[in-house]
Amino acid sequence: MGGDRLENKTSVSVASWSSLNARMDNRFATAFVIACVLSLISTIYMAASIGTDFWYEYRSPVQENSSDLNKSIWDEFISDEADEKTYNDALFRYNGTVGLWRRCITIPKNMHWYSPPERTESFDVVTKCVSFTLTEQFMEKFVDPGNHNSGIDLLRTYLWRCQFLLPFVSLGLMCFGALIGLCACICRSLYPTIATGILHLLAGLCTLGSVSCYVAGIELLHQKLELPDNVSGEFGWSFCLACVSAPLQFMASALFIWAAHTNRKEYTLMKAYRVA
Repeated sequence: MGGDRLENKTSVSVASWSSLNARMDNRFATAFVIACVLSLISTIYMAASIGTDFWYEYRSPVQENSSDLNKSIWDEFISDEADEKTYNDALFRYNGTVGLWRRCITIPKNMHWYSPPERTESFDVVTKCVSFTLTEQFMEKFVDPGNHNSGIDLLRTYLWRCQFLLPFVSLGLMCFGALIGLCACICRSLYPTIATGILHLLAGLCTLGSVSCYVAGIELLHQKLELPDNVSGEFGWSFCLACVSAPLQFMASALFIWAAHTNRKEYTLMKAYRVA
């Protein structure tokens, strides 16, 4: 009788432990899957943000398409020697958009041909974009934009460089974290996901830093180059994608770290319970 009771008690203990262990695995697996989905969405948003040209948009009245002055501004905008003041003046006047890699303006299609002095309608315009070269990305900003004798503005210079570099660092950290997460799946262990969570946390900080640097840089630029009275500016959807990507990275990081840490803690408790 005593042996039967002991056997039944042992069977019940093993069954209850297995049931609890299954519930634990389901909980952690669900958190892991949700974190992976959030990580994937944030990566897509970050990549789209980096590759598009709508971090900041200007809205201005349509310009006369036959003006020699306008054509001169267009030519200076697309030239390799355009300085910060030159291309920003064009952005202000021609519904410009700015990304991390390129700057774009909206100009008439027939800008190289004679046309009567009439206002250009929406179907007569085309977007022209110019890429920032690596030299321009790391070029110093001046206290008085366009005036090389005014001295270097270190704050704006480093803000510009950070807003360009940090998104790529963020994207790289997330990709590296994804590789570690894949290794965790292959090994059937949640322990490596702590590193994945930490990498996503660093990626979120980099994304947040990039967004902050961009906002600060735009505000400082507009203090030095004031917008004309009939021109308005606003942050575009590319900037919004970066803003959304940051909290997604933080949430994914929290889920990865929670799943790995709690799984390790409860596994230790269950192991002790099983031994007892």
